[in-house]
Amino acid sequence: MPGLPVAAAWLALLFVASLAGTVAARRYAIRRDLLDHPGERRSHVVATPRGGGIGIVVAMLGALGLLAWWNPAQALPMALAATGLLLVSGIGWIDDHRPLTPWSRLAVHAVASVLLAAVAYGAGGQWVCALLAFALCMVLVNIWNFMDGIDGIAALQALVVAAAITLLANVAAARWIALALAAACFGFLPLNLPRARIFLGDVGSGALGYLLALAMVLAATGGGQATSPAAWVLLLLPPSAFFLDASLTLLVRMLRGERWWTPHVGHLYQRAAREVGRHWPVTLAYAAWAMVAGGLAFAIRDRPETFIMCSGIAWYLGGGILWLGSGAHRGLDSGLPGKQSG
Repeated sequence: MPGLPVAAAWLALLFVASLAGTVAARRYAIRRDLLDHPGERRSHVVATPRGGGIGIVVAMLGALGLLAWWNPAQALPMALAATGLLLVSGIGWIDDHRPLTPWSRLAVHAVASVLLAAVAYGAGGQWVCALLAFALCMVLVNIWNFMDGIDGIAALQALVVAAAITLLANVAAARWIALALAAACFGFLPLNLPRARIFLGDVGSGALGYLLALAMVLAATGGGQATSPAAWVLLLLPPSAFFLDASLTLLVRMLRGERWWTPHVGHLYQRAAREVGRHWPVTLAYAAWAMVAGGLAFAIRDRPETFIMCSGIAWYLGGGILWLGSGAHRGLDSGLPGKQSG
């Protein structure tokens, strides 16, 4: 890894690349009429271009290449990661142009998750790490897609979680990827918050989930932490708001016998945005939750493993109770054809 001034210069370049890519994607989307129009299963009120996440993808492909250049030992893992990123973002890009079935997208996500599992196995040398990486990738890719429904929420949440990973990771590769992702998200947000002039699209939301999974896997499986459940628990605290809202909403829909794989506007963040009448306060509230959770993870990182495990369980239980107390489960409705955008 280079020194701080050189790394800072590269991060600034990644920010510019992401911003420029987002601007170019907006022009392309307007020219090709790739617009998300308001509807019953969407949270926005004006037609908005989609696919802006391609700028983040381009910047992060550059970041992965830089890491392989600086450290040749990372060349193969980064090649696998870049291939997985291209698969996830590529199927999302196609879906942004012409809707695909959920099962075709999941199949591609599974292949990308296998590649990330290979990265984890190479870093930690344990099959359990590979299995955890596969599961984490599948979950995060789809959670970030589910939660990309209002202005700024998915990109800002990814930025905060990436910043937390930077503080928690003892592995240089994980810190670099997390920092690069934060810079790339920062380049996208000027056109997405407080009022979205372009949405991430499936190309961006899935890519964010995949890249966060990559950073978390490298942080958990490197530095002698491969067998420590506490390392995984610490890393799962910052994205807990997304985990809780997405998983509990999905669970309730499944228990009700609804078509859980179809889009809807029943997540807690969507209900809150409708009640508030604006998106950005809800987006900032979710970011604040992630910041507090990241601060908790940083504060307890050196405590005994049992304490960390109990703290993580307590945090998720408390969040689940708050979710139920909000009444979000009573406001869920059946999904109808259409797509969420944010």
